[in-house]
Amino acid sequence: MDLSEYVASLRGEMTTITRFAGEDVARAAEMLTDAMESSVRLTLLEALSAAAAEITTRLDDAVVDVRLAGSDADFVVTMTNDEPFRPPAPPAPPAPPGGESSDDMARVTLRLSEPLKARVEAAASESGVSVNAWLIRAISQALDAPPGRERPGRSRGPGQRYTGFARG
Repeated sequence: MDLSEYVASLRGEMTTITRFAGEDVARAAEMLTDAMESSVRLTLLEALSAAAAEITTRLDDAVVDVRLAGSDADFVVTMTNDEPFRPPAPPAPPAPPGGESSDDMARVTLRLSEPLKARVEAAASESGVSVNAWLIRAISQALDAPPGRERPGRSRGPGQRYTGFARG
């Protein structure tokens, strides 16, 4: 679904509304529609995502996702009852302290480069979980890590101290 068609429709509506106004009002409306194009696209995408989420809650054996590629929004329907067997996922991290409830859900739009997105999808697939579940687990682990803990795979840099004896 190309979102440009809907943005152009809104632009046409603004032109129609201002056709009886003065030239300065028409020019201001044109400038506003130019400035608001990205916001309109984002709002349309959020509306489509909310619709997909609501449709998913009403389906027993399918999940509906919205994926954006350029200016095209595509609906992807995944049947949950035809999925191949996967071993059970590792247990979810414990509930966060401070009264945060798992029932309080929020939607976040996350923009990733295509290579990073591919790496995330591969890691989620290897873990046998959805990308959403993988991201939630990664974020929880990053936030629950004790401060000052060195991340694996990182080498020690300047300012790190070594102790011991050396022979020459």
